Amino acid sequence: MKDCLFCKIIAGEIPCNKVYENDKVFAFRDINPQAPVHVLIVPKTHVDNILQCDGDMAAALTEAVGEVARLEGVDESGFRVISNCGSDGAQSVKHLHVHLLGGVQLTEKMN
Repeated sequence: MKDCLFCKIIAGEIPCNKVYENDKVFAFRDINPQAPVHVLIVPKTHVDNILQCDGDMAAALTEAVGEVARLEGVDESGFRVISNCGSDGAQSVKHLHVHLLGGVQLTEKMN
């Protein structure tokens, strides 16, 4: 999608701090981190949100979450994975993405 921020990041048109990439997903550091580790993991194929995600894409995202957690050193201490969906869900970029947060004791509060 030509006007999508994340599609432009994946294409290399906008710089980012890349953490991980394979043929299906791209992961990079959030520019406004909410925790010491805050990585966005996005599919390379544009879909607006998790409602358009098929099983193959979900599997690729899940595998990438595990790899990014290992790379960031939070796989044993713990982390949180969040996908915001739609305006009421606070989705700010209309390209499916999951937030991986960790590196600190997170609170139980989710809002």
